[in-house]
Amino acid sequence: MYASAWCPYCRAARALLDRKGASYTVLDVDAQPDLWDEILRRSGRDTVPQTFIGEHHVGGYDDMVALDRRGELDRLLSG
Repeated sequence: MYASAWCPYCRAARALLDRKGASYTVLDVDAQPDLWDEILRRSGRDTVPQTFIGEHHVGGYDDMVALDRRGELDRLLSG
């Protein structure tokens, strides 16, 4: 997950993954500003969080919640 420490959506996304018991890596755009170019290249977006499960681009927090409501987030996390 590409994230920033100051971003409330990033904190919410991490909390959702924590509730799911998922392990994840946070790529901190505050500490590594060059990651913004990588985010844009990989996702086509310039906002955080941007979450990937494997190579699958999940998107931002709202996208994760939508997947969770449809029951698809658990499937992606277990796959």
